[in-house]
Amino acid sequence: MDLSLVTAAIGAQTGLTQLSLAGSMLKMNAQNGSSVVKLIDAAQQSMNSLANLAPGVGTNLDISV
Repeated sequence: MDLSLVTAAIGAQTGLTQLSLAGSMLKMNAQNGSSVVKLIDAAQQSMNSLANLAPGVGTNLDISV
């Protein structure tokens, strides 16, 4: 078998592996993006509920042990 043929086959396999990894990374980034949107939405809902509290609630916090 010719060495150039073997080198080409190894290069093709490496290219397929890189494409597979790139696809996995894109999928993870898309999932992370949706997680960030959900986190921001939850934070907005929390802020809306905190806006209805009386003034001064939560300002004096004693954390002594």
